[in-house]
Amino acid sequence: MDLTLLYRGPLASCDYDCPYCPFAKRRDTTALLRADRAALERFTDWARSRTEDRLSLLFTPWGEGLVRSWYRRALVELSHLPHVERVAIQTNLSCRTDWLADADPATLALWCTYHPGQTPYDRFLAKVRDLADRGVRHSVGIVGLPENLEHARRLRAALPSHVYLWVNAADGHTYTDAEAGTWTAVDPLFPYSRHPHRSAGMPCRTGESVISVDGDGTVRRCHFVRAELGNLYDGSYRSALGPRPCPLTSCDCHIGYVHLETLPLYDVFAGGVLERVPAAGTPTLVPLLRKRPEGPGRQDPPETDRPAAHRPRPAGPHATPRDR
Repeated sequence: MDLTLLYRGPLASCDYDCPYCPFAKRRDTTALLRADRAALERFTDWARSRTEDRLSLLFTPWGEGLVRSWYRRALVELSHLPHVERVAIQTNLSCRTDWLADADPATLALWCTYHPGQTPYDRFLAKVRDLADRGVRHSVGIVGLPENLEHARRLRAALPSHVYLWVNAADGHTYTDAEAGTWTAVDPLFPYSRHPHRSAGMPCRTGESVISVDGDGTVRRCHFVRAELGNLYDGSYRSALGPRPCPLTSCDCHIGYVHLETLPLYDVFAGGVLERVPAAGTPTLVPLLRKRPEGPGRQDPPETDRPAAHRPRPAGPHATPRDR
């Protein structure tokens, strides 16, 4: 079985203080950190044992995982397993990067987010360049807030041409066509982030070849649908895997809508879906933005000339405030 798993354990602490994030500067108790470590080690043990499957793993912690030794250790170990095709994590890149020398760069990848005001620009850029020097696959991104535009332009100019700079539409922010066009000049794929995607009744790979797992091993189709499919560790989830339409009205988080079959994003990110690395140079992807899927699930991809729309996010503890 080819299976993609998005893992999110109890960890909810972060070393950054982003004003839009409910986990900013949150400190976990010693007991919770121990529980998170134990949960991650259990998940790693499970992944090690699934030699009959081909696994792709993305860690999506609420907080910052790489400042914790057990996440670095898990990524290194998993990167060397022959049945793990990819292991990646969402990170603010505040950690040191020397540990990557022990990982297999053919398997490990990083999804990095730059948060202006939280870290010096030169420090962040130096770490990104170190990733490139080490041959570690990575993408770099930023939240599309007005005050971040010049930071994004500066970063795009400094990054190697092969490194994709993505822009996430800011939570609750409305973009005029002119504003969306400005961000699209930085990230040609920004129109996919600008508007929520209609998903009700649409075919989606989640629940079939993609699943979400929490620290207790509870399996759901994705982070945003709370219905349980079973448990990872007793194997009860496997009989529940199969094609199923999305039960939600819309999907506006990249780690969710990238799996919609009505969008061409598996072609856009072929070989780099988990780490958000396009299959080819970003400028060549512009024609895909205007490609319309065929069949009953057809929907128009977001265009910069479409009316601006608000981007409501799901509320509560299961919301994803920033795609990390």
